[in-house]
Amino acid sequence: MSNLTRFGISIDDELLHSFDQLIKNAGYQNRSEAIRDLIRNYLVQRQWEDSQSSVVGTITLVYDHHVPGVEHKLTHQQHEHTAHIYANTHVHLDQHNCLEVIIVKGPAQTIRSLADRLIAQRGVKHGNLTCTTTGAALA
Repeated sequence: MSNLTRFGISIDDELLHSFDQLIKNAGYQNRSEAIRDLIRNYLVQRQWEDSQSSVVGTITLVYDHHVPGVEHKLTHQQHEHTAHIYANTHVHLDQHNCLEVIIVKGPAQTIRSLADRLIAQRGVKHGNLTCTTTGAALA
């Protein structure tokens, strides 16, 4: 960081104490590092609200592979979005359940739509889209 700006904020003592305890437990060296991460996280969340911004993330699925057609439907959906899927990992959790983690990149709206369709498939017990940024817009 070549240009740093110092600024002051007003904050309730009790809130500051809770924040200090939280960042200490998380391993931050100081408040500045923690606040920078909070600001970056807020900026990333806003980037996902822009439907055309380029984003990256993971789609995590837990599904019962004994449900008829679930694997075929999940694979078919992924094949329709090969331009946005960068990698896929499949793990057998037990006799019935599989974990699939899909790394995705593309327009926020497209990625969110793909995740929604995969998570909504019959046989998927739980799914989650974890969003982050390409980093291009962050300092």
